[in-house]
Amino acid sequence: MGSAIPDPLVRVARAAMATRFEVVLHGAEPARLRAAAEEALDEIAFAEDLLSAFRPHSALARVNETAGQGWVRVDPRLFSFLERVLALAARSGGAFDPTVGPLVRLWNEARERGRVPDPAAVALAQSRVGWRHVELDPGACAVRFLRPGLRLDPGAAGKGHALDMAVRVLHEAGVGNALIHGGTSSVCAMGKDPAGNPWTLALPDPPPGFPWRWPGGAAPRIALRDSTLSVSAVWGRSFASGGRTYGHVIDPRTGEPVVGAWLAAATSASALEGDALSTALLVRGGDWGGETTGRFWIVAADGRVLQREVA
Repeated sequence: MGSAIPDPLVRVARAAMATRFEVVLHGAEPARLRAAAEEALDEIAFAEDLLSAFRPHSALARVNETAGQGWVRVDPRLFSFLERVLALAARSGGAFDPTVGPLVRLWNEARERGRVPDPAAVALAQSRVGWRHVELDPGACAVRFLRPGLRLDPGAAGKGHALDMAVRVLHEAGVGNALIHGGTSSVCAMGKDPAGNPWTLALPDPPPGFPWRWPGGAAPRIALRDSTLSVSAVWGRSFASGGRTYGHVIDPRTGEPVVGAWLAAATSASALEGDALSTALLVRGGDWGGETTGRFWIVAADGRVLQREVA
């Protein structure tokens, strides 16, 4: 008796949130699967309109412009997101902080100039950061900022939330087996791969010329089924100045790009939670703490690969 022929893959992709999202599905009725994938990508586009800190007309951008002046009523979906990210900020001890926007903007400008910002500018931006200075009113579905100049920027957690929304759409459409990712940093695995096994992915390799490679030359491979994988790394959008390389992930506690680790990864039941945790792990370096159940990896700045599993 011959082996079963795997179902052909259906792939649908779209650009959003400054990255490329792709849905990979398999099963019967490819036309139905493709339609479900398009609906999932529509949900990601909606999430961008809701959560983008850079689109001037997004719901989050309007909060950033007005919540420093008093209470602002918001869409219940945005309010729910804010409740979750502020809870994750508290759990991480502020290593993940969705109010890091002023520092992100400052260091983005520094990268464009190729020059480290003035310490006084860093201090000013840092004075406008702090998740504890965001107040929520569940009864009124409203938010206000308690510190002038504070700005919300959920970063990778916004992309994770978009993926969670897309997964929900696929489930509602009856899709059982799919892989959906946003670039190389966030991926959600549903069900099984075409061979009937868990979806298997490798952690990313550092770029050529980076002063570290995976031991043995091969990145760890991770099996996922009904789970997510989130990765944060210092390489990518970086610049060099004064003999030092500055990455794009900012430590809200110091006001500067992280220095204690090169990569952090986390598996989780939720991409939003996983993206927040991988960011916090990168910021904290080898200092574990605040994780929920899952598997976690840190590549410390001295090249050590640290692993942990919380059942």
